[in-house]
Parts: sequence; C-alpha cells; structure tokens
Amino acid sequence: MPDMENKKKKHTRLAVGSMVSYCKRYWLMILVAVLCASASAVFSVISPQYISQMTETIQDGISMTGIHIDMGRIARIGGTLLAMYGTGCILGYLQAFLLNHISCNMGKQMRGDISDKINRTPLNYFDTHNFGDTLSRVTNDVDTVSQSVNSSIVTLASAVVTFIGCTIMMFVTEWRMALTAIASSLLGFSFMGGILGRSQRYFTARQGSLAEVNAHIEEYYAGQNIVRAYNAEARNLEAFQERNEALRRHTLRAEFLSGLMMPSMGFVGNFGYAAVCIVGAALAFRGSIPFSAVVAFMLYVRLFTSPLSQLAQGISGMQSAVAASGRVAEFLGEEELSDESGKTAKLDRVRGDVAFDHISFGYTPDKTIIHDFSVQVRAGQKVAIVGPTGAGKTTLVNLLMRFYELDKGRISVDGIPLDSITRENIHDIFGMVLQDTWLFEGSIRDNLNFGKTDISDEELMEICGQCGLKHFVDTLPEGLDTVLGDNLSVSAGQKQLLTIARAMAENAPMLILDEATSSVDTRTEAKIQKAMDALTAGRTSFVIAHRLSTIRDADMILYMEGGDVKEAGDHETLMNMHGRYEALYNSQFA
Repeated sequence: MPDMENKKKKHTRLAVGSMVSYCKRYWLMILVAVLCASASAVFSVISPQYISQMTETIQDGISMTGIHIDMGRIARIGGTLLAMYGTGCILGYLQAFLLNHISCNMGKQMRGDISDKINRTPLNYFDTHNFGDTLSRVTNDVDTVSQSVNSSIVTLASAVVTFIGCTIMMFVTEWRMALTAIASSLLGFSFMGGILGRSQRYFTARQGSLAEVNAHIEEYYAGQNIVRAYNAEARNLEAFQERNEALRRHTLRAEFLSGLMMPSMGFVGNFGYAAVCIVGAALAFRGSIPFSAVVAFMLYVRLFTSPLSQLAQGISGMQSAVAASGRVAEFLGEEELSDESGKTAKLDRVRGDVAFDHISFGYTPDKTIIHDFSVQVRAGQKVAIVGPTGAGKTTLVNLLMRFYELDKGRISVDGIPLDSITRENIHDIFGMVLQDTWLFEGSIRDNLNFGKTDISDEELMEICGQCGLKHFVDTLPEGLDTVLGDNLSVSAGQKQLLTIARAMAENAPMLILDEATSSVDTRTEAKIQKAMDALTAGRTSFVIAHRLSTIRDADMILYMEGGDVKEAGDHETLMNMHGRYEALYNSQFA
C-alpha cells in the first residue's frame, strides 16, 4: 500500500508539473486574464456599497410628510454602477478571449510535442502499448487539459478574489452578520474537502477507461471483416461492453462526487442567506444597523457563497485536467532514442558490403531472438533469408535498419559500424518494402513520391509499368492525381504493388524486401520479379521470402531457425546438402 500511495503521489506531481510547464509559456497572458478576472470581481464586491447608498437615499427621501428623493444622487450612483458593470463586461470579454487563445495554443503545443515524441520513441514502446491508448492521449487527454485550463484557471482566481473581497467588506459593513455568514459557510468547506479527497482517483480511472475504450474501437472497427468472418460479433460486443461499463462506472462516480459540490454549495448559500436575513432583521429591529446595511449584506452573502460554487466547479475541472495531464506527461516522459547529434560519420557513396559480426538481440531481456549471428555480404549480392515462422528473419532486417539496438555484436556497412552513423543516414541508403502495406490518404503521386520528390511523372509511369500498375493508373479518373481514400476501392495486391513502386522510385543503393509479393497473384508476381531483378542489379539486397521459387537466383540464401543461421549458400549448394533448406523447398512442391 505505501508503494501504491507513493506511486500515486509521484504521478500527481508529474501531472501538475507538466501542466505548470505548459502554462509557464503563456504566463503573461494568464496574468492579464487573472488581473481582468480579479478587477471584475472587485467591481462585483464594491457594487453592493453603492446599492446600499442608493437604498439609503431612497429611504431618507420617504417620510410621513411626503416623498422627496434626491434623484440627482440616485442618477450619479446609478451612473457609477453602470460604468462599473460595463467595465466588468469588457474585462470579462478580454479574459475569455485570452483564455481561448491560451487553451487553443496549449492544445496545439501538446499535440505537437506528442507527435514529435512519437518520432523519437523506440519501436519497442509500440510493441508493448496499443495504438488506441496513444491516440487517446493525443485527442481526449489533450482536449481535456486545454478545456479545463480555459474554464478553471480564471474561475478559481475570480472566486478567490471575490471570496476575500466579500469577507473584508462584510466585516467592514457589520461584523456580527459577517460571522454568521462565515459560520454557515464552514459547512460547505468541510463537505467540499471530503469530496475532493475521494474523487481524484475516479477522474484518473475515467481517463484510463476512456483510453481502453478507444483502443478497443480502433482495433476491432479496423478489423471488422475478420470479426465477421469468425462470427466473433458477440464476443467483440461483450468485450466492448465490459470496457464501456468500466468507463460508465468510473465516470458516474467521478461526476457524482463532483456533482455533489454544486447543489451542496447552493444549499449552504441559501442557508447562509436565510441566517443572515434573520440576524440582520433582529439587528435592524433593535436599531443596531440601518436597513440599507441589511440590503447590502444580502447581496454580499450571495457574492460570498457564489465563490464556493465557483471553487467547486473550478477544482472539479482541474481534477480532470490533472488526470489527463498525467497521461500526457507519462507519454512525454517515456524513454527516447539515443541522441545522435555528435555523430559525424556518414555513408555517401555506398558500395554495399555488409557485415554481421556476432550479433545478439532480444525484444525483452529474458528472451533472446538472435543468437551470435555472423555473416559477410559482398556489395551487389542478393541475399535471401528463409526459414520457419519465428526464426528471426524480420528481426534481422529490423536490426539492419536500426529500428532496434543490438544487445551484442556489430553490424557494419562498407566497414563503418551502423551505430556510429545516424539513423537518418541509414534509412536514406535503404529502400524498403514490407509485408504489411501502408498507404496514406493522398494522391497516388504523393504516395509514390513519399521518400523522393524530384521525380517526373514520366519516370513514375515507367515504374508503374515495370510493376504492372500502368493499366490500373490509366483507368483511374485522374491518373496519378487520383486520391487514395474511402471512395476508391484498392485491392490488397494493388496496395502491395504501390508500395513496391514507391521503393523503386526511392532508388536507394540498398534494398530490403520483406515478403514483397505476398499479396499478388502468380502472373503479377512474375512481372514484379522481372522488375525486381532490374531493380536489384548492382545493389545489395535482402529478401525475406516464403515462396522459395522467387529466390532461386539469389547469390546467397540464409536458412534461419531459432535465431541462428543453420545453412548458407546458393540454391544449388543448399539443395546438394540435402538438409533443412531442401526439405523446406521440396515441401512447397509436394
């Protein structure tokens, strides 16, 4: 339990610190907004004195002999009140404008920081966190923080100023009635303190539950065809209902406790109002105070209890902001990729000699995937990596791209260790086609030019012809300008062809092809294979393939199993060994 409490306190400090760091960037605007709110509150506090003077003037003008009210004094007092209320209105508009500007910019800054953080976050973070949770931090949590800052900071400042001002003015006006109002309001403070002590954990739990609901929706809505194909609708609905129920339960508890504040403060305010009226009537009956003081005090009681409601509302909003800010700060505090600003080595003219020197790697410390792997690849060679599922084939190319860092050993290109050059430089020298296709909503030209912008339409169409895409592009209503979106139906094979064309347009000196033809038919595969042969000519290329017929012409075939190279050589050599590669190859034609 102590560890849990310490963890919660640490999380709260982190959340508050994160909010303060963002607010500090706009401290001048926040200060002006607070001053505007404070000045408006001061006008509200002072105005009952003028109403008291107006009441006194009217009372003095009414007598048994007739009504002789000093209308000039009434007009002067009314004009003063009108000027005060008008100035308060202008200050209120200014503070609202400043707060909207602050909240919008703060939300923009947070989203930008998260987006920038994603680019610096190691891929193993996304291996252990679902995308829906990260998405929720960018959308729901950031919106909650910005909205709460907009509605809570000035509300709290205005409430504090009004509360202090009213307290002073009530004691100046009549100390006995002031004590009555304060005593009746202490009940509200004690009740509000008890609620705040219990509600914060529910606000934090609500943000977590909301992230789980978003994650579930993102995963299952994107895979609706799989859900329906396996008749898993009922199971999916049940899983969603569990998360939805948890969100409802935490939201209900958080809102119930915070919702108790407003009606409770209303009851306390009315109770104080009644108490002051009774005490004031008794004092006025005895002649201890004038009737105008009672009228002023009735307004002060309303102003005195109003800050309590505002404090309850502002603190409730800040609780939501703290819970959401904690999740944003938690992500921004995640481990980042190592700093590479001091690396000066660079690969410009790449020959393509690659050396794997006794490398070892595991995604987790307790499970090693690659065990003491060593191989030498000469420039221009086509290296095929084959083996059963889980052998470490994709892991090997991920290490080559430095998506993950090695546990032991070294990988070098042209004699230069990869860990001595920047990741950006490494990614520049490799073209990559993955088994999982990825296209963004934009024109076909934009998707093909994703890594290279200085390529003409004629060159793009030539590449499309080599990949078997020319007919597809020609039949589109706007050709290369056609936008890939929900309105355009693109098959899985066509998506795969587009990613291959993208790699060809990149024209990098080295290539990685991870099951690049897994989604195309046999005839298209043959066309792509010819294009790939032309593309890989003179370039060092690494090809992960399950269709062994596509890699028979590879200069080197590495048969991997259990994270180790069990057999290496060209196709004929491995077949003559009558080992594991031969068994795997023959199994595909049995």
